[in-house]
Amino acid sequence: MIEAAADRFSAVGRITPLLSSPFLDEIAGRRVFVKAEVLQHTGSFKFRGAWSAISALAPETRAKGVLAFSSGNHAQGIARAAQLHGVPATIIMPKDAPALKIANTRALGAEVVLYDRKGGEDRNVIGERLRRERGLTLIKPFDEPQVIAGQGTCGLEIAAQATELGITQASVLTCCGGGGLTAGIALALEAKAPAMVVRPVEPEGFDDAARSLASGEIRRNTGPEAGFCDAILTPAPGEITFPIMQRLCGAGIVVSEAQTRKAMREAFLRLKIVLEPGGAVALAAALFHGDKLDHDAVIATASGGNVDAALFAQVLGEGA
Repeated sequence: MIEAAADRFSAVGRITPLLSSPFLDEIAGRRVFVKAEVLQHTGSFKFRGAWSAISALAPETRAKGVLAFSSGNHAQGIARAAQLHGVPATIIMPKDAPALKIANTRALGAEVVLYDRKGGEDRNVIGERLRRERGLTLIKPFDEPQVIAGQGTCGLEIAAQATELGITQASVLTCCGGGGLTAGIALALEAKAPAMVVRPVEPEGFDDAARSLASGEIRRNTGPEAGFCDAILTPAPGEITFPIMQRLCGAGIVVSEAQTRKAMREAFLRLKIVLEPGGAVALAAALFHGDKLDHDAVIATASGGNVDAALFAQVLGEGA
């Protein structure tokens, strides 16, 4: 499925680079490579899974339109993939999602339906009504086989690029929410680079994947849905993604907000790329949690760069 997704993706997708900097190597005490998914269409890896899922639909089903729930990056990926296919997209987003993500999703042609998650509105109720009324196909953000396959195309690229650099063993750090990217990359590397070990990375207070892997069963977050790393704040790993992570991944790593902010600044200063908070946690683990890594080389996914300008300016200013 991943290789089939890669074939469908080749006509529209970007092969994102592996970036490096001696300054980052010095901080980490090892070789650091950053898979710059911020340079993918819509500014995150989510376009991969969106394109995979929509392109795999039967034409008559796809023509009726697609539906998605998202705080932003999945929304933009679905909106752009639907736009390229010439089909309608309806995206249900929390009204407190970053303004840039809401604006971009609308600009890509999707209908955005906002809901008040803090006020207790249930997006599932809204989504089910719209699905029935319009005949839409729901595309889940991570717990959907074709979405996982699409995210796995990133893993195929990592394996090929690492081989070109002579890297056969590495810790591969993924920014982890529900586990779609983590599971997809892990499946791809199992086949193409089995000596690499995938490690999911999460922010403090939202470490459901790390706790689930440690306990052997799915653990849920019980705190608020909103936080600094909005792009990867999910209640729990997926029913499909967790068994894949359990079989193929190493232990999860948890980073602090301060470390995430530092990683955002270092990516800008050293690699000249913009990371949103949720897209920076893997780099934060690479730079500041070397004691938890087992390889001389580390590959960190820079999974998204859709950060509001005011927040990004604030984060950069903290390092002045």
